[in-house]
Amino acid sequence: MQKYLEPTATFDSDNESIKEKAQEITRGLEAPVEKAKALFYFVRDGITYNLYVPKHMPEHFKASNTLAGGKGYCVQKAVLLVTLARASGIPARLGCAKIRNHLVPPRVIAILKSNVFPWHGYAELYLDGKWVKATPAFDLKMCQDNGLIPVEFDGRNDAKFPSHNVEGKPHVEYLLDRGPQDDVPLAEIRKALIERNLLDPGELAGIDPA
Repeated sequence: MQKYLEPTATFDSDNESIKEKAQEITRGLEAPVEKAKALFYFVRDGITYNLYVPKHMPEHFKASNTLAGGKGYCVQKAVLLVTLARASGIPARLGCAKIRNHLVPPRVIAILKSNVFPWHGYAELYLDGKWVKATPAFDLKMCQDNGLIPVEFDGRNDAKFPSHNVEGKPHVEYLLDRGPQDDVPLAEIRKALIERNLLDPGELAGIDPA
């Protein structure tokens, strides 16, 4: 369990800005579950969801960079939640899944050519003797603007994307849970970006493929 409390280059829980933010969010809270809930809602709503942020270099996933930028997509936001949890003494790790989003806007489909997201990221926090999934990707404003049901987290039950939206239309379908990851699966994310013409392989010339 100790490895899930330690800082890494990506989960930089020893960064001063991360430590200060974690302390600010959890001030006055004692129970790990209450701390976890406060951290979740900060990341969900305090960091704006943005699918179009860069996501092909290690620094794009560094938690302190996401905190400073105030925006990110699912993997980046999950990494930030994991990192804030570790800074608060809560064991945490990144998890990934393959999902289908039935409500992807046509403009996004035109770019991606698919509504399947092969490397969706979520956080797992160790609370009350078990791992609990927490998905902080879509912020409340985005959900309200698009008729989506926001993910809620009670610190005891898995918080995953709802299967339907507020109108009852299919939303997110989980196709495959890839399980916990020791670090961001950057090679696989890059491969998916290249396959969808979202990343020019030339940008990776001379860069360590890992």
